[in-house]
Amino acid sequence: MKAARYYDRGDIRIENIAEPVVRPGTVGIDVAYCGICGTDLHEYLDGPIFVPAAGHPHPVSGESAPVTLGHEMSGVVYAVGDGVEGLKPGDHVVVEPYILHADVDTSENNPTYHMSPDMNFIGLGGRGGGLAEKIVVERRWVHPVGDIPLDQAALIEPLSVGYHAFQRSGAKAGDFALVGGAGPIGLLTCAVLKAMGIKVAVSEISSLRRQKALDSKVADHAIDPAVTDVAEEVRRLTGGKGADVAFEATSVNAVLDTLFDAVKPGGVITVISIWGKPASLDMQKLVLKEVDLRGTIAYVNSHPQTIRLVQEGRIDLSQFITKTIKLDDLVSEGFETLIHRNETAVKILVDPHA
Repeated sequence: MKAARYYDRGDIRIENIAEPVVRPGTVGIDVAYCGICGTDLHEYLDGPIFVPAAGHPHPVSGESAPVTLGHEMSGVVYAVGDGVEGLKPGDHVVVEPYILHADVDTSENNPTYHMSPDMNFIGLGGRGGGLAEKIVVERRWVHPVGDIPLDQAALIEPLSVGYHAFQRSGAKAGDFALVGGAGPIGLLTCAVLKAMGIKVAVSEISSLRRQKALDSKVADHAIDPAVTDVAEEVRRLTGGKGADVAFEATSVNAVLDTLFDAVKPGGVITVISIWGKPASLDMQKLVLKEVDLRGTIAYVNSHPQTIRLVQEGRIDLSQFITKTIKLDDLVSEGFETLIHRNETAVKILVDPHA
């Protein structure tokens, strides 16, 4: 089968590899669509990061580069292994793409399984990936999506990132939220917040992305930080109080600084983005305003709730799909667009069978 294989920084090859084998406890999935994630771009530009470097196998998967990429996937079950319950061939599904030690409790009783030792992701740390025609995944990571269209279902994984960030923030209906950055994760976080009855402002320098936030109705206000004092505008919109919660989705220090200025005393800032270098922080702002600064990584028991939000019509994922490309065009039309013309695209999907 055809697959996108990551060898090293700047080196991704479309190759023919053997199809995966369905074993007991696993599910064979015919991949329908796979999104290109910012993490994939970081691996291409700066990696290997999550990808185990050649000759240094991951302690759980046992694999090292080259590995198949892709962790934002949807597809159709084509086979189930012995012992698999609750799924059958023909079911439409998405993957919660974790690689964890076999003895980790991944039930609702463990709210920290996503931070267990040696955690990595399918499509980065090995075990196949969504940028291939087929993948075989352990049953515990496969979630049925019912009648959600499969192209939209490919956005369930990044939407779950926004859902978990919302949970980490403690935001509630009636709050005012400021989201720093209207890239894919920023916009999907906005979508979750709006679905939860929260008033949303987004700060974004790209006019196209600001307009997308407004056109998709996931933000009530879109602020250009190049021409407007964001903190001052947020205070104006909140009667002088400031934002109840804020979300950092850019890994840009100036954005984090702005959030500290814009939140109310005692407000919460949740950092979603992955930072490639240390950030600076004005500790006086954190101390004197008693700001609560929180981190969030990926998701934990988030997929079922996120899927329900889409099934109930509270979030429309179709408006965030920019285009669909062939696997052969992954780098030229996918990576190159998102690296050099990222303001023109939200989510680019790959159809491995096109």
